[in-house]
Amino acid sequence: MFNKAALSSYNFPSTNVITLFQMLSSCTLLYAMKCWKIISFTTEPQITTNNPVTLIPFKTLVHTLPLAISYLLYMLVTMASVRGINVPMYTTLRRTTVAFTMIVEYILTRQKHSYPVVGSVGIIILGAVVAGARDLSFDAYSYGVVFVANICTAIYLASIAHIGKSSGLSTFGLMWCNGIICGPILLFWTSISGDLGRMINFPHLFSHGFQAVMLFSCVMAFSINYCVFWNTTLNSALTQTICGNLKDLFTVGLGWLLFGGLPFDLLNVAGQSLGFLGSCLYAYCKLQGK
Repeated sequence: MFNKAALSSYNFPSTNVITLFQMLSSCTLLYAMKCWKIISFTTEPQITTNNPVTLIPFKTLVHTLPLAISYLLYMLVTMASVRGINVPMYTTLRRTTVAFTMIVEYILTRQKHSYPVVGSVGIIILGAVVAGARDLSFDAYSYGVVFVANICTAIYLASIAHIGKSSGLSTFGLMWCNGIICGPILLFWTSISGDLGRMINFPHLFSHGFQAVMLFSCVMAFSINYCVFWNTTLNSALTQTICGNLKDLFTVGLGWLLFGGLPFDLLNVAGQSLGFLGSCLYAYCKLQGK
């Protein structure tokens, strides 16, 4: 919601700069908590050091490189996908990520799911189709970007599940590796592309309202990244995707109230309800061990 506000309500010119701010804020907070010995970057005890360069062994950084690259693609494409489409429709299309996640999990780990789980995913996708059937603001390019974001999300979550469990890093350690690998890359790109220059000339840069939006965007980015890493490592990539759908009632409701763009009708409500039902059915199947 805060990303959408920065990009649409304030017309901020660069999604890459927002992503860069979120990464820098995340690394700063992680480093501070590590120095204060509030958190640990590894699951096993390690020698304490406050040197940012040696907090994580180089070999471990290389091991997490595929995860960091998939994270960077996920962040950039997801940020871009929210610009050209209304929030309720964006949320609806993003629900189809569950299908992509199942496919990527099978390709990477040959993981198969039971028929009840597949059925619950089918209900979620059906709900997405029903909810978006009357979208009057159809934009083929925006829809295509959202589906690319779905693929990147699926690869990213599957990478967390695969690399996170084999690297010996904690959730905070994985987040730190992502930041120190992707941050310099993104800083270089925003410099040569002119995004930083456009940010400096942005007319609302010193507006208290815009600064508050950016602050909350960075705080929320850190919080959700931690929850995503934690849940995916503890459970699975598909479980994280389904859990994301459970928040959609709030996202859709706030999107309608704040940004609009999608007429309220019973067909859309039916689609949203189907998606929520599918998410609950999946949760029930997992609790029953199916």
